[in-house]
Amino acid sequence: MPALLISHICHTMFGAELAAAIARLKLPLEVLVLPADKEARLSAADIARIEVAFFSQDIVPDFSRQFFSAVRKAPNVKWLHVFNVGVDHPIFTEMLARGVRLTTSAGTTAEPIAQTALTGLLMLARGFPHWLKAQAAHRWEPIRLQESPRDLSGQTVLVYGLGEIGREFARLAKALGMRVIGVRRGPRKTDDPVDEMHTPDQLDALLPRVEWLMLACPLTPETRGLITEKRLAMLPKGACIINIARGEVIDEAAMIAALNGDHIAGAYLDVFEQEPLPAASPLWNMPNVIVTPHNSSSALGNEQRVFEVFVRNLERWQRGEALINEFISS
Repeated sequence: MPALLISHICHTMFGAELAAAIARLKLPLEVLVLPADKEARLSAADIARIEVAFFSQDIVPDFSRQFFSAVRKAPNVKWLHVFNVGVDHPIFTEMLARGVRLTTSAGTTAEPIAQTALTGLLMLARGFPHWLKAQAAHRWEPIRLQESPRDLSGQTVLVYGLGEIGREFARLAKALGMRVIGVRRGPRKTDDPVDEMHTPDQLDALLPRVEWLMLACPLTPETRGLITEKRLAMLPKGACIINIARGEVIDEAAMIAALNGDHIAGAYLDVFEQEPLPAASPLWNMPNVIVTPHNSSSALGNEQRVFEVFVRNLERWQRGEALINEFISS
């Protein structure tokens, strides 16, 4: 019988629900569980039965090699669902080139990522780097009146990439009284929580107007190296950067220079050109930079949300309908 490949942890968490969904849909699929021993491998016969594979977050990093070794060898795999949103890794390009359908879990982590990004913004806006440094040194150092942070209400944030994450961040920013400029290729929708919407070709004209540049775009040939030294210089002195997109979207060396030179006042960074961020990177010790280890999406509810998207897609798969979040290579 054709098989659906899932991890042993996913099977422990959702096996009963998955079995019930397969039975309800009368799908000719047997659940095939990836071995709990990361050195173990599936048999050739089992690999030949794989038609659907579910790449859940618990597979990373310990079981990634085991999982994709099986998927790569599976001659009959037709569909791969992944927990992540970005699919710029070569393995996904390889799958698409083989004709495997690829669906993502876009939107499932929008709330936690947006909330983390907003937390980074608020920490920079409210002077937390100063207070945390003082706390670490056990010093009582109130911010002096003349150095008090500006009111956040009325400041302008440009959100580059108005997908699910960008939209949620924009909604939260507007709730704080900020003016939000959205940038994306598609036209403005009636429910977009922005004050203005522009296309990417207008970025250079917009940068001088914003106090905050928030990057929430996918990594594509068009966005790789998007924020150059020249564009950093276009931002007003004292502007801040929030990056939860991909590290390669920014010229990291130019950003470090701008942060050191006081042109850019601060940055919250969850992504970097090289990950893990090397211990020698100056970003670790910069007083105006908040670093998180590509972990802004961390939330206990993510697995449930991803699983629910996968089950909805199973229903569509059974009915021959378009799949949710299907990635189509250009």
